[in-house]
Amino acid sequence: MSKHEMMAGAHAFVFPGQGSQYVGMGAGLAGRSAVAAAVFERADAALDFGITRLMFEGPAEELDSTINAQPAILAASFAALEHLRERAQQAGVALNPLAVAGHSAGQYAAAIAAGALDFEEAIRLVRERGRIMQEQGIHGGMGAVIGLSEEQAEEVVEQARELGEISVANINAPGQVVLSGVIPALVFALEMSKTVGARRAVQLTVSVASHSPLMRHARDEFAKVLEKVPFRDPEVPVVGNVHANMIRTADGLRDELTEHLVHGVQWVASVRNMASIGVTDFVEIGPGRVLSGLIKRISPEVNTFPLDDADDGWLPAGATPPKKKARAKRAVETRTGSDL
Repeated sequence: MSKHEMMAGAHAFVFPGQGSQYVGMGAGLAGRSAVAAAVFERADAALDFGITRLMFEGPAEELDSTINAQPAILAASFAALEHLRERAQQAGVALNPLAVAGHSAGQYAAAIAAGALDFEEAIRLVRERGRIMQEQGIHGGMGAVIGLSEEQAEEVVEQARELGEISVANINAPGQVVLSGVIPALVFALEMSKTVGARRAVQLTVSVASHSPLMRHARDEFAKVLEKVPFRDPEVPVVGNVHANMIRTADGLRDELTEHLVHGVQWVASVRNMASIGVTDFVEIGPGRVLSGLIKRISPEVNTFPLDDADDGWLPAGATPPKKKARAKRAVETRTGSDL
């Protein structure tokens, strides 16, 4: 193992999920990176549809649709990963992450990064996943709660269940959870959260109750699709959403991608698990910076490096990164890790 490889061993790659999309994502990267531009061409060809134009030009309403947002984010994330790989090669440093992880739909980008899934297969999968979620999922909603502990959120949910199915869908950071369920129960839970001390409790603009038992039909339908997919054993451990465990086999990854539709995203446990094996640098690859913010709240001692469309700053130890260009802050709507 070279000196560079030893110095590059303390990083992990993390990939965002639905909710991080925005019109224009990937456009700047495609304009300056041939490898990124090639990824977008491959995405259009794989889907037989101009997903790239939708990403670059909108409209936002169409991009935000689950069936479009998930493959669009995957394309943007993989383009950023390929650009990073090219930069690392040019700098003569190795990319050897200790682990990779994705938040919800971001797990597909993580699977690609781990060598367990081909890009074309993955982007067709996430578009089908989005279609099934829209068509087979029982209509419901999701809500973000900030300022309650996990235990308090569970107590609120327990009372709200008198009005219908509801559960804690995402544990994103200390004091930040997402609830998922039928609308009457969700509305009650959000109001009760405020009553017991939540700083904020808002319903999110989604029409499905993702990561909850209400997605059983979607899970069962999607399982039939995943059965036919030729997964490979990951070359790098993939940290799962369901149990925050290290997934090292093709069968384990297939099971994870099936079951996470009806189970919550254990993001706090996932980050702490990666930190416990020695990860010090978390590199967020894809649109937005939501995961970086969550990770710093979970483990303040680690470093985070968001690589969005205009970011070229991070490389493993041993390389001299280019100076960052000044960039205008993009206004981001309320993003609370409500990824589907």
